[in-house]
Amino acid sequence: MHRYLVAMNEITKIPAPESPPQRIRKPDWIRVKAPMGVEFEKTRALMREHKLNTVCEEAACPNIGECWTKKHATVMILGDVCTRACAFCNVKTGMPMAVDALEPQHTADAAAKLGLEHIVVTSVDRDDLADGGASQFVKVIEALRRTTPNTTIEILTPDFRNKAEAAVEAIVAARPDVYNHNLETVPRLYPTIRPGARYYASLRLLEQVKRLDPSIFTKSGIMLGLSEQRLEVHQVMDDMRSADVDFLTMGQYLQPTMKHVKVSEFVTPQAFDAYASVARAKGFLLVASSPLTRSSYHAGEDFAKMRQAREEKLARSGAAHAGS
Repeated sequence: MHRYLVAMNEITKIPAPESPPQRIRKPDWIRVKAPMGVEFEKTRALMREHKLNTVCEEAACPNIGECWTKKHATVMILGDVCTRACAFCNVKTGMPMAVDALEPQHTADAAAKLGLEHIVVTSVDRDDLADGGASQFVKVIEALRRTTPNTTIEILTPDFRNKAEAAVEAIVAARPDVYNHNLETVPRLYPTIRPGARYYASLRLLEQVKRLDPSIFTKSGIMLGLSEQRLEVHQVMDDMRSADVDFLTMGQYLQPTMKHVKVSEFVTPQAFDAYASVARAKGFLLVASSPLTRSSYHAGEDFAKMRQAREEKLARSGAAHAGS
């Protein structure tokens, strides 16, 4: 009994709470200047004037300062609320608002005011819509062709889960210049990184674009630093080439908030260069591979390079046939 009373009166040692997981410190090569300046503010004001969302803001892109200063912005249509909850993405999840019927013309008007030679249009996932939002992409393309016919158009679409075939057919018929759909990561990591999607469904989407219209450039990208292995990345390259993807982008994954999946490693610029060399050897028309590479980063310049690369490839092929 005495021992029991003594034990009752002792102060129980409460273990100290575990400290929250620490982010890996960003290396110097990943640091960018804070966005500021007159042109940056003008671009932001124009987006607000036309009630447009941008993936630059919603996804916390590290290149927003550079791009907006150059009057480049990637418009995100179909609202700013996504029906998915990918572990890497900063776009908020929930029940989206109704589709804005004025959004296509607002997008075209903003592109005209910015004097864009090339525009990138992306969207949130809209699993709540019967067509996944494909018709809005079509309307945006049509509005851009009417309003600023010299602007080349690049679209970055979701996977249109369970409705991809009809969605892709409709968008391809509207004839964007570039069709981008990102694989994001290696197939092994899909259950944790991109749980709402299927790797091979995304590959089939890219393959379908080329099958329907081989003249449309196709593009896809992956993030590095999520614990993927080198040979897994090489296999993704092979899969993309099997789907006849023209342009591969590779960039460093950056953790948007502590709620998102952690960075496994910061891949060095030298490693990105090595991946780029492997990718070029596999036959991509163009490869962009660096820590700060993003899908729409330098998209206009890259489109011009890609078009030139295709022309040179066709010229070489023609010369080879003529000589045989």
